[in-house]
Amino acid sequence: MYSASSKKSALTWAVHISVVLLVALWLFPTLGLFISSFRTADQIATSGWWASFMTQERSVPAIRVEGKEVEEGGRFVIHGNLFPNKDATVSAWGTSSRDPAAFEPGDVVDLDDGQTLTVDDTGAYTLSSPTSFGDERLPRIFSTAATPPEFTLQNYKNILLDPNNREGMSKAFFNTLTVSIPATIIPILIAAFAAYALAWMEFPGRALLIAAVVGLLVVPLQLALIPLLRLHNDIGIGKGYLGVWLAHTGFGLPLAIYLLRNYMVGLPRDIIENARVDGATDFQIFVRIILPLSFPALASFAIFQFLWTWNDLLVALVFLIDSTGDTTVMTKQIVELLGTRGGNWEILATSAFISISVPLVVFFAMQRYLVRGLLAGSVK
Repeated sequence: MYSASSKKSALTWAVHISVVLLVALWLFPTLGLFISSFRTADQIATSGWWASFMTQERSVPAIRVEGKEVEEGGRFVIHGNLFPNKDATVSAWGTSSRDPAAFEPGDVVDLDDGQTLTVDDTGAYTLSSPTSFGDERLPRIFSTAATPPEFTLQNYKNILLDPNNREGMSKAFFNTLTVSIPATIIPILIAAFAAYALAWMEFPGRALLIAAVVGLLVVPLQLALIPLLRLHNDIGIGKGYLGVWLAHTGFGLPLAIYLLRNYMVGLPRDIIENARVDGATDFQIFVRIILPLSFPALASFAIFQFLWTWNDLLVALVFLIDSTGDTTVMTKQIVELLGTRGGNWEILATSAFISISVPLVVFFAMQRYLVRGLLAGSVK
C-alpha cells in the first residue's frame, strides 16, 4: 500500500515538473520577444530583455559635438547635451576611443589650440575656444552612462500605422488575414458535410473512402505542390488568393474529415434515429443537430488550420507570391527583413511578435475545445 502510494506520488511530481519545464521553454522566448518589441534599438543592442526593467550602465557610441556657437566672455562656446531626449547619468567620458573613460563628470579637459571641453553627469557638454570654430571638425565624446528603463510604442507605429514604412508589414498583416480566414472556413464547411456522410449515411464504398482519407493523412504535401500549381495555371487561376485558398483546402481536408467524422460517429444514435422518425431529412439533421453538437471538433480543427495557414511559408511561396509583392504574407516579409534589416533587431522583434500574436489570441480563445475535439472517438 505504502509502496504504491509513493510511486504514484513520485510519478505525479515528475509530471508536474515536466509540465512546468515545457511551459517555461515555450513562455520565456515568447515573453522575451514581447518585451523586446517595446525596446529601442540601442537597448536591444547593449543588453538582454531580462535586464530591460533595470537601470543599465553601458558604453555610448561616440557622439560628435554640434551646436551653434555663442560668444561668452571673449570666448566662443558651444553648448549641447549627449542625451537630449532621455534621462541618463554619465559616470565617465573621454575624447578618444583608446580611452573612452579617461575623465570623470565635471572635469575640464584642455584640447589643442586653447580649446577646453567639459561634460557633467547629466550629459550636458561645453566646448570653449578662444577663436571661432568656423568649419573646423569638432571633437567626439565617448561616454559611459546609466540609463533608466525605456519602452516605446514607436516600433508598432512604424510597422502597422505608417503606410509608407519600408517594412511593408502592415500590408502583409492584412494579406495574411485574407489568406488564413477563408482557408480555415472553406475546408471546415466541406469537411463537415463529408464527415456526416461518412459517419451516418449508408452508401457503397464508404469504408474505402474512410481508408483513403486516413491514407491521405500521411502523404507529404510537397508531392502535390508542383502538379497542383500546373493545374492552377492550366485552368487560369494561376498565383492568387483563390489558388492558395484551394491549395490549403485540399491539404487540410484529410485531417478535417478525420477529426469531424470521429467526433460525429460518437454522437448518440438515439438522437439521429428519433429525428428521422419525426420526419427530419439528412440535411435538417445535419444543420440542427449534428453541427451544434460538433462545435468542439469544429473549433479544434479551426485552431489547427488557422495556425497552419497563418504560419505557412511554403504554400504561400508556391501559390501566392508574385513579383509586385502586393500579396506578400507576413512569413515571407519577415524572411525579407532578415536580409534587408538584419541589424534592426527592434524591427525584427516587433514584426515577429505581431506574427505570433494573432495565433496566440485564437489558441487561447478556443483552447478549451481543443482536447475535447482531439479525443473525440477515442473512447467508446
